[in-house]
Amino acid sequence: MSRGLLGFFATGPDLPEMADKGLIDTLYRRNRFRVMLAITLGYGLIYICRLALGVVKKPLIDQGVFTPSELGMIGSALFWTYALGKLTNGFFADHANMRKFLTASFLLSGLCCIAMGSVNMLWAAVVIWGLNGWFQSFGAPGGVVAMTAWYSNRERGRMYGIWSTAHSIGEGATFLVVGAVVTWIGWRAGFWIPGLIGIAVALCTWMLMQDRPRTMGLPTVADWRNDHYTGPVRVEPSTVLRTQLSILKLPEIWILAVSSALIYVTRYAINSWGILYLQESRGMDLPTAASLLFISTIAGIGGAIGYGYLSDKVFGSRRPPANLLFALCELAGLLLFFFGPNNMVSLTISMVLFGIGLTGLVTSLGGLFAVDVAPKRVAGAAMGVIGVFSYIGAAIQENVSGFLIEANMTTVGEDKIYDFGPVIWVWVGASVLSMILAASLWRTRLRD
Repeated sequence: MSRGLLGFFATGPDLPEMADKGLIDTLYRRNRFRVMLAITLGYGLIYICRLALGVVKKPLIDQGVFTPSELGMIGSALFWTYALGKLTNGFFADHANMRKFLTASFLLSGLCCIAMGSVNMLWAAVVIWGLNGWFQSFGAPGGVVAMTAWYSNRERGRMYGIWSTAHSIGEGATFLVVGAVVTWIGWRAGFWIPGLIGIAVALCTWMLMQDRPRTMGLPTVADWRNDHYTGPVRVEPSTVLRTQLSILKLPEIWILAVSSALIYVTRYAINSWGILYLQESRGMDLPTAASLLFISTIAGIGGAIGYGYLSDKVFGSRRPPANLLFALCELAGLLLFFFGPNNMVSLTISMVLFGIGLTGLVTSLGGLFAVDVAPKRVAGAAMGVIGVFSYIGAAIQENVSGFLIEANMTTVGEDKIYDFGPVIWVWVGASVLSMILAASLWRTRLRD
């Protein structure tokens, strides 16, 4: 059965290259746009099925459905399975048909989200949210494999920057859509509506996506654009696994993995607990808190595109200088968010700085830098290695944050009083360490 399932998802055979150059150009231009649209908007909107839990935490706590520690357990289940799945599915993605691979991912994640809105038992929620993490883990490596198949080396930074806006699109849509739904209808609808969106995204992905160019009788994108750094690099299928394993010998991959894990601590601290922090420490209602985090996601779109442009055009495809610039921006926003004045002007500025800096770092540390230093035919495996560390960081954050928030919470009558001080220093410290590790790769350059 497993062999049949793997066979179903396997990429198609290479077809003889067609001779009509005009038709090749037409097919490339048409399908490149469709693939980028599918992996950017599709991956972005499916984020709603991943982040819905962060928006509904206060209603779940206030209604006694789950405690902060239990919510940390549920949230970390998604991150642990996502981490494992991003590793294994990253290796699998290098052999898979992206049309089937991504459509199945989005459909199954949507179904998990619908199921999540129908339970209030802890272990049922842990299992369902864990399954959701596994299905979500198809998305990032699938998107990178599709992008490297359809876009060439010198386009990669800019295209990766555009694709990375998916994070901000999904996060922004989550804060606005789920925040409004929960306010108007209740926490269960905060899962059901995202689930229906996930099913719709799966259908659109099936209509837009394509397998690799060679399976359509097209030349490789490097040949089509005549874009080789050191000459054509072709990896035969029989050696793909060997090449995948070779990336584990690269010290840059391991440093990037830890640096990415630390920045993901901060990323998901704000995504998972930021609304609760604004509600309890800054006195905001849910729509206002969600709107403020939405600002960071809009800024993040500019950060992702800006990072790709700056690192490609200004720094000559060198990522470390851009990493330092964006890390300083992210830290400035984070410190202003937690320690600045309690007014909308200050908080808005903090979210703009944080959104720009964080999304640029996620673009680089979460994948682009790793794809640069790894062989391109095994981009999915490189993403998988980075991804497993990134989401281990996110998972540990979820458990530690839930524990520290509950440990420093007191109940006065029916009111819950929160002290976020200890957990804030964990989040800020993670960003500082991530910046230091990334800076240690200052002399690292792109490899082909």
